[in-house]
Formats: sequence, structure tokens, C-alpha cells
Amino acid sequence: MRRALELAASADAPLHPNPRVGCVLLAADGTTLAEGHHRGAGTPHAEVDALAAAGERARGATAVVSLEPCNHLGRTGPCAAALVDSGVERVVFAQADPNPVASGGSAQLRAAGVSVERGVLAEEAERLNRYWTFAVRHARPFVTWKFAASLDGRSAAADGTSQWITSLAARTDVHRLRALCDAVVVGTGTVLADDPRLTARPGGELLPAERQPLRVVVGRADIPSTARVLDGAAETVHLRTHDLTQVMCELHRRERRHVWLEGGPRLAGAFWQAGLVDEVVAYLAPVLLGSGRHALDDAGVTTISEALRLQVTDVSPVGDDLRLTAVPRKEI
Repeated sequence: MRRALELAASADAPLHPNPRVGCVLLAADGTTLAEGHHRGAGTPHAEVDALAAAGERARGATAVVSLEPCNHLGRTGPCAAALVDSGVERVVFAQADPNPVASGGSAQLRAAGVSVERGVLAEEAERLNRYWTFAVRHARPFVTWKFAASLDGRSAAADGTSQWITSLAARTDVHRLRALCDAVVVGTGTVLADDPRLTARPGGELLPAERQPLRVVVGRADIPSTARVLDGAAETVHLRTHDLTQVMCELHRRERRHVWLEGGPRLAGAFWQAGLVDEVVAYLAPVLLGSGRHALDDAGVTTISEALRLQVTDVSPVGDDLRLTAVPRKEI
């Protein structure tokens, strides 16, 4: 199974919008017959990829798969049926498929007389597809709020200047993480005030447009045609609404699994009030401003008992700054 997970994480396996899946076909003596992995929408699923490599040798084999074989006819046929047709005798999979449209493969396999074992390294498999799994289960993208601030929690000085609070190393790190998401969200206020590009430029190189996250601008105000967010370097959508549930539904419809929220303090506060922040990535600079714009506006907290408490999952130095990653604490 660990080899199946390695295959799922192959360099040519896109992060979005589909799950990354790996498959290993084993002979009766445990030797590997063939391997396969999914390479993106419209390409053969991992099981079909491995079966094609194995040919007739698949008969009587064991298929080890990182995700439950699908039972859905989409751009490609159902993998459960392909496994049955190939003569595979046993299937071992890690994560159960949370997608109601595609789940049920294990039941189909058992009904056809195939031995099925589930749950092997399930937690590792779920971590591999963390954002896809969340989006499928919750019918909305996973939201990471990123912000940069001084040690006293200011995102801009009293005169409104904010470039640059953090170091070049931190800004480079932001581009690396932004490139791993499939949507970047800001409000119209940020576009009008800062005219950001919102493109991913890891290592200083602009990614091709087809690999860029979708640029999403939220709000009813018009955006000037000269705004850099409309420069054609990446796809941009302007959602003329303040209804964040509507925003999440639209992004889910577009199969966006992981949102990188970079809007200003007002939009961030609205996301918190709506219960739509799933992770925080904060870059803290060893700088004191004393006054100026706060990193977060009204988040619906009126008393200390309502404080939005987080669990820190990582603290890492980035240049002269600290990158702190945290998730909301779950109520017990």
C-alpha cells in the first residue's frame, strides 16, 4: 500500500480537482505485476492504468489501491467493473470513497465474488487527498486564510502602507503555497486599493496560465479594466455578491477544492463569521507598528468566551519571519 501511495503522489498527478490514486497489482507470490496511477481528468484511472500494463497477467492477482475503486461511469468507465472483468481475485484499498456519486465499488466487487479488504493505511491516504476529501464531504472548498502582520497584529501602517511588512523569503514562500491551491480569493476592496496580480510565481517564475489558481474577486463594486487581476495571466472570475455561501457553492460547482483566502481584514472577518475558515497560515514579522490596520476585522467575537481559538500545527522560520500554521479547535 505504501507503494500505491507513492504512485498516487507522482509528479505528473495533478493536485486538483480529482483525487490522486495509485494502484499496484500483485501476483500470488507477492511479486509486482504492474503499477499505475491517475494523471488527471479524462486519463485512465489508476486501476485501469495498472490493468493495461498487466494484460492477461492480472487474472488471479491482488489489486492494492489507495482509494476505493469507483462505481461510476464518467469520462472513464467504473474501475470496479474493470477489475471484475480482468479476473482480479482480491482488492485491498486504503480510503473509502466519500463521493456518493462514485462510491459503492467495494460492494460491486464483493457481489462479483472478489475478496475485498478496506482501511489499510486509510489515514495516510486521506492526508494525501486532504482537500479533495474535505470538498466532497462538505460540498465546498477547503479554505486557508493567509495573512501577514507585524508582531502587534497590524497588516498596514497608520498611513495605509503595507509593502513590505514581511521579508522576501516570506513572500517567496507565499507564492510556493499559493501555487498548491486552485483558487485565490480577495475582495473588491483589495483589488481597488492594492491592484494585486494574484498569480503564483514560485521561485520567481510565473506559472503557465493553465497551472495558475483561479483568481476570484468577491464584491459588488466594479473593477477597472486596467486592473492587473484582469491581465490574462490566469483565469479570473468576479462574483458580484457578499453572500459567502453563494461564493462557496459557485467555487464547488467549478470543482475548486482548496481556496487560498488573501483578502483584507473585512473579508477575512466575514469568512470567520460564516464559519468558513478551515486553516490559518500567518506570516509574523519582527516589526512593531503600534497603529494602523488590524489583520482581522469584526469576526463575530464580542466576549472572550467567544474567542476563535486555534490549534497550532506548525511553526517554521522563513527568512527573518515566522510562518505559523493553525486550525480551528474542535469543540469537545
